[in-house]
Amino acid sequence: MVIDGAGPSAVRDALETNTPLPGLDGFAGELDGRLVRDVLGRYPLFSEADDPTTWSFDPTDLSQPVSVPAGHVRDTRGDERVWTLPSPKPFEDDQRAIESVRTAVIDAVDALDDSPPIAFSGGIDSAILAARTDGPLYVGGFEGGHDIEAARSAAVELGRELRHVEFTHDDIERAVPTVVGAIGRAEPLDVEIALSLFLVGEAAAADGYDRLALGQGADEFFGGYAKIENAPESDRTAADTVRGAVREVIGTLPQQLERDVLALRAAGVEPIVPLCSDRVVETALGLPEPLLIADGERKVALRRAADFLPDEIRYREKKAIQYGSLLSRELDRLARRAGFKRRMDDHLGRYIETLCAR
Repeated sequence: MVIDGAGPSAVRDALETNTPLPGLDGFAGELDGRLVRDVLGRYPLFSEADDPTTWSFDPTDLSQPVSVPAGHVRDTRGDERVWTLPSPKPFEDDQRAIESVRTAVIDAVDALDDSPPIAFSGGIDSAILAARTDGPLYVGGFEGGHDIEAARSAAVELGRELRHVEFTHDDIERAVPTVVGAIGRAEPLDVEIALSLFLVGEAAAADGYDRLALGQGADEFFGGYAKIENAPESDRTAADTVRGAVREVIGTLPQQLERDVLALRAAGVEPIVPLCSDRVVETALGLPEPLLIADGERKVALRRAADFLPDEIRYREKKAIQYGSLLSRELDRLARRAGFKRRMDDHLGRYIETLCAR
């Protein structure tokens, strides 16, 4: 029995009681001859395509790795779903809901030990971590990027020092093959996101740290995306309600977390995601629509709950990491310089393939 993220007895209890959010905050591994992975897929787990008894937390250990789906067990008979996210009734009292979010978030962040470094973008998610811990703050990107300016101003507001991990074109060309090999994906969007995290994690590891805290999950759980706000009109979701769109987006987390964990492990650090803790997830699932999206404001409950942050940070708009760091722009620039023009089909993918073949 080898379990990543929790003890075998606790995972066995969750399995026997069919409890999807047992307070273990994620797990994956082998238990009693079966592979198990928690309902949100917070820890990666793989087996050989033709032999589920041969497995690893790292897909590069296997010749034909196949990911164990979140919420499933896998054995020689195949995959079986054993956990699904609960569907609680919405809170009826808004103030009680906000207080519950505040308590869940604070408890999750305050449970961090040894003040790990924080991947800091200056937005509300990472600022919640920075306001409650003493770990050093790292922001990565090219000079002039949105995240750099936002992180600098937020660090001043919080009275904290900030390290800017300045990306270069050499960094991109050097690290792309490593990142693609680690995550097992070469799609440009996946590479851009993973590469941004990898370079920040690499800097933290070079400074002697073996962990990195991130504010991941808040956009999914609390309604931070435009496609959630625009449901049901948006063609980017199948859901016809905001709450339905939130659950649909949460369903994408296992693949996202798998990618990000593998990228950061390749950089030499273990990611910590307190806003993906079981208690935070369970509380967020009970939020009514007006506390997710209201009058054009996203993540309403989280912003109200984070009243220990300055308003400038609480209500700041954020950009996706690949855009806020300008890495997406610079990868495109390098591709075009190498002769892969935008008019070409999948010009970024072809450029990435070229870098990996060097």
